[in-house]
Amino acid sequence: MNRPTERPEAADRSQRRADRADLPGQVVLVLQGGGALGSYQAGVYQGLQEVGIEPDWIIGTSIGAINASLIAGNEPQRRLERLHAFWSRVQRVPHWGFEGAFPGLDGRWSHWSTLTQGIPGFFTPNPLAHAGDAFPLGADHAGYYSTAPLEHTLAELVNFDLINQGRPRLTVGAAHVRTSRMRNFDSRDGRLDVRHIMASGALPPAFPPVRIDGELYWDGGILSNTPTEAVFDDNPRRDSVIFSVHLWNSVGPEPMTMADVLNRHKDVQYSSRIASQIARHRQTHRLRHVINELASRLPESERSNPEVRELLGYGCQTRMHVVQLLAPQLEYEDHTKDIDFSQTAIEQRWEAGYTHTKAVLARKPWTDHFDPLSGVILHEAKDLTALVAE
Repeated sequence: MNRPTERPEAADRSQRRADRADLPGQVVLVLQGGGALGSYQAGVYQGLQEVGIEPDWIIGTSIGAINASLIAGNEPQRRLERLHAFWSRVQRVPHWGFEGAFPGLDGRWSHWSTLTQGIPGFFTPNPLAHAGDAFPLGADHAGYYSTAPLEHTLAELVNFDLINQGRPRLTVGAAHVRTSRMRNFDSRDGRLDVRHIMASGALPPAFPPVRIDGELYWDGGILSNTPTEAVFDDNPRRDSVIFSVHLWNSVGPEPMTMADVLNRHKDVQYSSRIASQIARHRQTHRLRHVINELASRLPESERSNPEVRELLGYGCQTRMHVVQLLAPQLEYEDHTKDIDFSQTAIEQRWEAGYTHTKAVLARKPWTDHFDPLSGVILHEAKDLTALVAE
């Protein structure tokens, strides 16, 4: 893999410390699921690291969980190297050698090669899955592909002992197959190993579920592909700057062709109702701040009343800035984009993630004026990515 343009280090360490000190709270990196689109997330991390911003907490689903483990499971000086190693391993190099003359041809070849052959270091076809829908594969092998290669890749590139030290904290989401409930596996609460990352990326029917403590789990993205709520619901809550990295566009044009329909359907499905989730949490946290404001207006005699103290406990002073970063729609991109592991697409998305992040960090939207009663301040991707063109 030809790496995206290497960038010079920040001017000096004091500047790095200053950049990190500008952030009002813990740094949380939230990584969506989206297969091949996930190279955008690697570019985002590169942009953060270059100014000395390392996440305190990483939350990932599916490919987001894989990228998260590569970051959390390595020392800071090796994280970018490991991300490059993974994305080099899973890419498909140009097959025709003249894709510039026939735009999109290499992407289509990558798509069909992935379907028929799998991805080296990631997954391989399971021939028995084509023996018939009723063929008894067994619950642990019921998928069109085997992810055994991914297990070997993660074992080589990720240090799980380091992950379980909890710096940074790592949370990965998976769907409990029997109960349809979301399960967040958190390094703060228990030990994580390769199974937890594999479970978070076990998207049916392509990949079989992963068994943990006797129970089967599928890809968390089928329930919550943008697990930002883990930060809002954390106990105790903390002031945070949340870099929420989106791979699917929740807003898009009306589809005019069947290709447009298939593409838009995936964006709608996997953007994971993030707009409504954010709106709900903004309202909830505003009410928490309102409770605090009302409490300050009560006389001490009322605030010391046990029943009133219990009610005031619903208040909260924390403030969370949600900074959205959104992967762009590439030219010739269609509904197969999440399995387009072509070298060109991986590099273009990585570079876009880097460019968007650098623009956002230069803008520092969390330093703007905002309503003091707001507990969740949303800095939308549509506003921030426009900075790149300025």
